[in-house]
Amino acid sequence: MIDVKRPERWNALLDLLTRDGRIDVEEAAAELAVSAATIRRDLDELAQQQMLTRTRGGAVAHNLSYDLPLRYKTARRASEKQRIAAAAARMAEPGSIVGLNGGTTTTEVARAISTRGDLSTTGGGPAVTIVTNALNIASELAVRPQVKIVLTGGVARPQSFELMGPLATGVLAQVSLDLAILGVDAVDAVQGATAHHEGEASINHLMAGRAARVVVVADSSKLGRRAFARICALDEIDVLITDTGADEELVAPYTEAGVRVIRA
Repeated sequence: MIDVKRPERWNALLDLLTRDGRIDVEEAAAELAVSAATIRRDLDELAQQQMLTRTRGGAVAHNLSYDLPLRYKTARRASEKQRIAAAAARMAEPGSIVGLNGGTTTTEVARAISTRGDLSTTGGGPAVTIVTNALNIASELAVRPQVKIVLTGGVARPQSFELMGPLATGVLAQVSLDLAILGVDAVDAVQGATAHHEGEASINHLMAGRAARVVVVADSSKLGRRAFARICALDEIDVLITDTGADEELVAPYTEAGVRVIRA
């Protein structure tokens, strides 16, 4: 029988690792109200996927510890991501060309765009064109007649379903975008938008460079943080869409830098 609560426990364990830098089996078991044996099994499985490093009695952060596969991240801050996505989707004009990278928030953006009532086919043609390197987004929108899907080539990365490498960059280098809507792992007033994986950051940087406007979608937990690889500097971001959990003090550095901040 499938343990339906396991993805939520994995999310919680990685949150503990982010907060404390380490996990103690007994403490985690008490905090999550499960047995120590269950926590040990979860940590063993996360270690096998190189998301953390097992230690005697627990685990410590691994350099890939926060890169949980996309299917396990969909439930995190779901309502915030849906509100952010709805606000981002409203920025897509009829007939526009929109770039979307991979991620849970941009997947919600793709769904919100595809279900907009005012974006219907006219004259037999698509109402909006979406250029993406995300396999799951392309698969989900391929059946929408009002959406033209352009999927880059590349090598698939299982954690995010994103295509990367020279085949992906070759396609993006040949297109022009009206709007790039980018999900990020972190966004900081000094470092700008960043990602944990350098390959994803490179593709996202190219997508941003091909767009007339760049919109970053990031819930408030990602603000004021930095990840390993830069996507783009803050002055390359036109709009930052976050949730209402971001107070004025948190968003002030972005507005002062000239970024339009929308709290959805």
